[in-house]
Order: sequence, then C-alpha cells, then structure tokens
Amino acid sequence: MNIHEHQAKALLKEFGAPVAQGLAIFDPGEAMAAATALPGPVYVVKSQIHAGGRGKGRFKELGDSAEGGVRLARSVDEVVAHAKDMLGNTLVTKQTGPAGKQVNRLYIEDGADIARELYLSILVDRENGRVSFVVSTEGGMDIEGVAAQTPEKIHTVAIEPETGVTPENASALCDALELQREAREDGMHLFPILYNAFVGKDMSLLEVNPLVVLGDGHLAVLDAKVSFDNNALFRHPDMEALRDLTEEDEKEIEASKHDLAYIALDGSIGCMVNGAGLAMATMDIIKLYGEKPANFLDVGGGATVEKVTAAFKIITSDPSVKGILVNIFGGIMRCDVIAQGVLQAVEEIGLNVPLVVRLEGTKVTEGQALIDNSDLNVISASDLDDAAQKIVAAIRGN
Repeated sequence: MNIHEHQAKALLKEFGAPVAQGLAIFDPGEAMAAATALPGPVYVVKSQIHAGGRGKGRFKELGDSAEGGVRLARSVDEVVAHAKDMLGNTLVTKQTGPAGKQVNRLYIEDGADIARELYLSILVDRENGRVSFVVSTEGGMDIEGVAAQTPEKIHTVAIEPETGVTPENASALCDALELQREAREDGMHLFPILYNAFVGKDMSLLEVNPLVVLGDGHLAVLDAKVSFDNNALFRHPDMEALRDLTEEDEKEIEASKHDLAYIALDGSIGCMVNGAGLAMATMDIIKLYGEKPANFLDVGGGATVEKVTAAFKIITSDPSVKGILVNIFGGIMRCDVIAQGVLQAVEEIGLNVPLVVRLEGTKVTEGQALIDNSDLNVISASDLDDAAQKIVAAIRGN
C-alpha cells in the first residue's frame, strides 16, 4: 500500500526526521490559509498522486507550456493561483502512463534553501537478504538516468537485523553521500531514525529523493515516498487508515476485498493463475507469442469457489480484455474448485471473449470433466505452451 508524500513526511516527523512545515489541501479555497500559516516567503506547491516524476509532469488540460506538478511560489497569491491551476486536473508523468492521474490534493510546503540534492532509499535487498540503504550523491529528478548511465555513483549498505544501523553503517552512508560537518552529524542521527521507521511500520520501500543539504549545512527530508507490506497492515490500522482509494485501480480494490493478488496491466489477455511464479511464467509466454497480459492475478493456493468466481468477474470487467487464459497447476489448489468457480462466474455474468483453460495436478480429471460436460464454450489446452498459442490465436481470429 502506498501513501501520499504529506502523509509519509508526517510519519517520518513522528520518528524524529527533519521535515519542513507543510499543509495538505483538497480545495483551492484552502490555499490562502495554508500558505499564510507557513513561514514563507517562498513556498512549494506539490501535486499529491501515487506516481513519481511529478516535477517533470504535465497537466493534460493546461498544455505542454504549463509548469509541472511541483511548483515554486514566491507569494501567497502565487500559491493560490497554482492551486486553482492544479487541483482537479490530470497530471501525466513517466510513471502514470498517458492516462495520467487526477490531482485531488496538494501539499503546500515551506520553501528550502538547497545547497545539494542527494538520493536515499531503504528497501529489502533480495541479493543479500537484508534491509539495505541505497544512496547516491546524485539526487533529484534524474536518479533513473544516474542508475542507467553511472551506476558506480550508487552505493548499497546492508543492515544486519540483529544490530540495526550501527555507527559504522551510518559512517559508511555519510562517506557515500560525501557529508561533512553539520550534515555528517545529522546523517549519523538520521539514518537510524529512517531505518527504525522502515522496520517499525513494516515498510517495503522508503525513498527520500531528494535528501538535501541546506544552505546552513544541515540535512532535511525534502520528499518522501513510502510503501507498506500489505501482509503486515493488520498490525498497523493507523497506516491502513491513510489508504487513498482514488489513487488505486477499481479492479485492484475489488481484488483486495477477496484477498486476491491482482495488478492491472495494459494488455489484452486476462490471466487467472495460482502461484506468483506460474503467473509470471504465464505472462512471459503470452509476450513470447506476440500479445500482452491484461493483468497479473494469483488466486493463491487455498482459493474457494467464491474467490475464483470473484477473480473471473474482475478479469471480465476490464474492457481491454479480448481473451482469458486460466492456467492452474493443482497442488494445494484443486483443479475441480477452479472449474466450479469458472463455471459459476460464467453463469452469472456470461462470456463474450475466448477462454482457454489449462488444468494440471490435483483433481485434474474431475475439473476437466466439469468443464467438458458444461455448455461453456471453452478451449482446452494440454500444457502452458499450447494454452498460450491457443489464446493468442483465438483473439486474433485464427
């Protein structure tokens, strides 16, 4: 689960991180009061959407010549003008895709005297099996370019879970970021704070881009992106309460109600699979044969008929889906349960696109018999390769 920048900063401030003063607004009429409550005289007006690249983004309604989704203001009147421009309009960034995201809230923040921009993130590093800091002296809007063109400028420091951030770890991070004097002292204090927030709130990502050295030599968290491990949210109802459903795909919201792992994609073939690895393999082979998956959907190992029915409904609710591939390898998950769920869903909502079903494993004979003895217009497949070729051929009318 993602939260907005202003929520992430409020959380980090609770842990003791240095964060500038700011206020979130939801209506242009709130802009003047928010700005006058801040020290000024320089302000930053930030679009709050769950996507990066806001500063370089463009509003659909305002044209390419307009400013982006993060704007500087040198007066209260300018803050108000920006708020009227930005709220309710659609911001398009590299991460939103061409459809963009509607800006429903802004963060009005006190301006900062920036001397240097740095990059810092904390994540679970699969290579070393540790929570790790990833840092670079090249912070700001072009960090992706730094990673691609000058990877030697990016440094990783793994943290042992038994010790947390040690003075040696903090010193190594200061060295990597080339921090001196006040900034180094701040870093020695800040890095354990950020790690404790990451671990204490079961985050999956904490990104500060940029982490800045101010004109007075001190560090400040200028931006913050936080994602939480969905599987641990039951431990953090206060964080779950921050969820903004307007930033999420409606199908993904519905899937979460049924404990389905679903991610909407931009292809034409809907996938229903059990197991994340098998789901990835299914999407890969669809690409191999020249089409694109419309979703990642893992029904899990203990799915019920009701759960499978819900999954099927979610797939068919996507107007971009031109065909469906059901690929089930029965272990804990039984093939007859999948078949029952598919049949029940088709009876309830109908089927207007080709459907290919590949079943293998536990209760496969019973599952196949349920489908074969039904009136369902389904294409059977013997294996994954066969299934992928058949669904691609079907949506192409071959």
